[in-house]
Amino acid sequence: MATLQLLTTDFSKPMILLKPSLFVSSTPPRHCPTSLPRFIPRACSSSSSPLSRRHFVSETAALSLALTVPLLGSPQPAKSEEPALSEWEKVSLPIDPGVVLLDIAFVPDDPKHGFLLGTRQTLLETKDGGQSWAPRSIPSAEDEDFNYRFNAISFKGKEGWIVGKPAILLHTSDAGDSWERIPLSSQLPGDMVYIKATGEKSAEMVTDEGAIYVTSNRGYNWRAAVQETVSATLNRTVSSGISGASYYTGTFNAVNRSPNGSYVAVSSRGNFFLTWEPGQPYWQPHNRSIARRIQNMGWRADGGLWLLVRGGGLFLSKGTGITEEFEEVPVQSRGFGILDVGYRSKDEAWAAGGSGILLRTTNGGKTWVRDKAADNIAANLYSVKFIDDNQGFVLGNDGVLLRYLG
Repeated sequence: MATLQLLTTDFSKPMILLKPSLFVSSTPPRHCPTSLPRFIPRACSSSSSPLSRRHFVSETAALSLALTVPLLGSPQPAKSEEPALSEWEKVSLPIDPGVVLLDIAFVPDDPKHGFLLGTRQTLLETKDGGQSWAPRSIPSAEDEDFNYRFNAISFKGKEGWIVGKPAILLHTSDAGDSWERIPLSSQLPGDMVYIKATGEKSAEMVTDEGAIYVTSNRGYNWRAAVQETVSATLNRTVSSGISGASYYTGTFNAVNRSPNGSYVAVSSRGNFFLTWEPGQPYWQPHNRSIARRIQNMGWRADGGLWLLVRGGGLFLSKGTGITEEFEEVPVQSRGFGILDVGYRSKDEAWAAGGSGILLRTTNGGKTWVRDKAADNIAANLYSVKFIDDNQGFVLGNDGVLLRYLG
């Protein structure tokens, strides 16, 4: 088994490593208690004579009798007062409480066959499109006394990749029937937070310090796609006017990849963001035009950017491509943070966040409507993933998984 070889060693010594963070609203999830309906006798009055006390007492007694009769007969089935999700269903998972779900992917050749990742070495497998899940173990990931956090998974054909923390890289060439562990170099700067299968035996991997590596031989050798870590880039360009760069700790809070291979990442403090396009030697830092700190950023279906700020704000970039100009879009977030946005199509997208926030747009993000039925889900929803137009999932903490029904 070959060890990961870094073909480019221009990276500076890794800075302080921070765990890839997930943002949880400081406000605890709000539960919506239900109450039994109150039956209040209605006074029936006419314009000529008021309701008499005797009439009122008799009518109240009749109503009490009507409510009591069903209790004397056969038991009535209890009806749930919790409204069903309009286009999503909650999936029951065989995992311990407290597990945070982090990523999901399906085998392109078999859309019903997929894998779900999370903290506490959580790895689940489905063969019915996500309706039911079963625990899956990987012997090569259980040799050491580590409780891995599986961060990301990706498939291209039958080839798949998984990365996690502490540093672990897994590869499959048979659609996940078996997984091979690929050793990693100790010189790897940062923790692996993202991986993308790009072709046969090929993949692209990103660390939380901004290192981007690519392989074309099934992970036995990796080539650096950028010449230095983000910390080194900022040390050279700190005088360029990037606000907050002097407070940079050297890691990303979030990183997202566009279909054409461009990346957008948020600094660990949320005070600026960075972008990278294929062929660029360095990450490009950008000032934020919003007063509040950035929570997450990603790519719209039309090629533009969406931006989330702390406190529940949602912004869309003007036009497409990379820009620093954003416009705020009103959303009914109730003050809870919105944590992710996932596009089902160019016009339809869903946003999820703290305390079961679930929002939908059908006009590309210009207006959003809250799905109130999700308010009763006592969890923070971290990630929205659409595999295709008909297959989508929302991942949250405490093992909460929502499946799109359409």
